[in-house]
Amino acid sequence: MKEKKKGHKQDQGEKNIVAVEEALSKSEQFIERNQNLLIGTVTVIVLLIAGYIGYTRFVLEPREQEARAEIFTAEKYFEQDSLRLALEGDGVHLGFLDIISDYRMTKTANLARYYAGISLLNTGEYEEAIDHLKKFRRRDQMLGAMALGAIGDAYLALEDTRNAIRYYNRAVDYRPNELTTPAFLMKLGMVHELEGDHNKALDAYKRISNEYPNTTEGRNVERFIARVKTAQN
Repeated sequence: MKEKKKGHKQDQGEKNIVAVEEALSKSEQFIERNQNLLIGTVTVIVLLIAGYIGYTRFVLEPREQEARAEIFTAEKYFEQDSLRLALEGDGVHLGFLDIISDYRMTKTANLARYYAGISLLNTGEYEEAIDHLKKFRRRDQMLGAMALGAIGDAYLALEDTRNAIRYYNRAVDYRPNELTTPAFLMKLGMVHELEGDHNKALDAYKRISNEYPNTTEGRNVERFIARVKTAQN
């Protein structure tokens, strides 16, 4: 009985070996038939990788350095509230709009979009501000939330409260933190009050009180809560 089992296992093992050999043989035949195609595919992949590395090292990185040097003066004008000079340049140094146009695909051009959006918001060019801020690629925790909240501000200035609420909610939910989240919760509550939706306003204010009590907004929110409760009654 044991010899039969042993023989059965041996036969099965031999069948497995034969199956593996057949599979290997078929693979070899496939490679032989498609050798040129496979070599061509590998060559294309290698060239693409080499091209990307070359473009990044010899084109994108130098342009990034140039863009960083150019944005320095525009940032200075921004800090001084000389927003038109920050946007358009001074005739010698580029402004944010020029950097966006001349240094596409760089991180600095993306940052210039944020600055341009905030500058346009503060000069009352709300539609243009929204356009730039929506194109800003949000990577940073603070700037990402600030950009979304600024879009909300622009929509509010345009009296589009529905979209203002939408973007304040997005700003609140974007990587919550003690700096931007309570600030936009406060704005959200105030817009809900403006719309007469006291329940949602109260929800926003209570969230500040419960989750961010040690922030500036948290220390001042009780009077807003009291005001909404009075309005509800």
